[in-house]
Amino acid sequence: MEEHAHHHHHHHHHEPHAVTDSLYKVFIVCIALNLLFVFIEAFVGFFFNSLGLLSDAGHNLSDVFSLMLALVAFRLARRPANAHFTYGYKKATILISLLNAVILLVAVGAIIIESIYRFRNAAEVSGEAIGWTAGAGIVVNGLTTWLLMKDRKTDLNVNGAFLHMLMDTLVSVGVVVSGVIISFTGWVWIDSAVSLAIAAIILISTYRLLKESLFLSLDAVPVEIDIEKLKKEIGGTQGVESWHHLHVWAISTTENAATLHIVMNDLSAMECIKNNLKETFRKNGISHCTIECETAGGVCHEMDCCC
Repeated sequence: MEEHAHHHHHHHHHEPHAVTDSLYKVFIVCIALNLLFVFIEAFVGFFFNSLGLLSDAGHNLSDVFSLMLALVAFRLARRPANAHFTYGYKKATILISLLNAVILLVAVGAIIIESIYRFRNAAEVSGEAIGWTAGAGIVVNGLTTWLLMKDRKTDLNVNGAFLHMLMDTLVSVGVVVSGVIISFTGWVWIDSAVSLAIAAIILISTYRLLKESLFLSLDAVPVEIDIEKLKKEIGGTQGVESWHHLHVWAISTTENAATLHIVMNDLSAMECIKNNLKETFRKNGISHCTIECETAGGVCHEMDCCC
């Protein structure tokens, strides 16, 4: 039993490390790129007295903060467990993804307020300097978005950072497109209309991130786990007479856990049945599972037992 537990423990430490090592470098590069861009944008904004560029620099600084938060989440996930935090600090990755979703919502709110303000007080959109800076924004944010795209499905925090950078890329594209249209037509309101359209796109993506982060914080079954399929496979395992108390939750944005009570007739087959079930859980994306074995005549004394 001890040996098996040790083996299983080793399995869970190995996988997330592989994920975070490659991502770590990507995030460092992204933070450096974006910080550099914030400084350039702020300098050009001061030099050309452009409020638009200065506010965008402030907004990009909030993205750097979000990228740093994701990096903090990865660091915390790697911290070993201790007597007080027996799972380590893995849950922090879920809380940080929730915080990032909230920051995204605030940023969208800021874009909407700014757009409505500009609808009512249409200002002249400044010339080439802003166009060039927005163009540079497309390159920097687009590159960051591309770097994060590969791993966005593996982790909620990566997805949050990806959405932040995608939002910035779209905003920069919007600035360039509206700048071109305004220079040809003189329709200053296009600027605000494009901003509102971008805000709507981001709002849809952010809603999903917020919902998923919130659900995981409340120990809901992670979205990638098909609970009905899992139940079928547990019921179809040889030697399992019946089962109850199945609980599945997320320990972090990349690791899931489960508990299960099974009823069996033949206790001598316990190890074999347990190993088969652990393999089933592993195939379904659950790396930690605790299985309690009961005999057919026994009584489960757990609270709220329904069997």
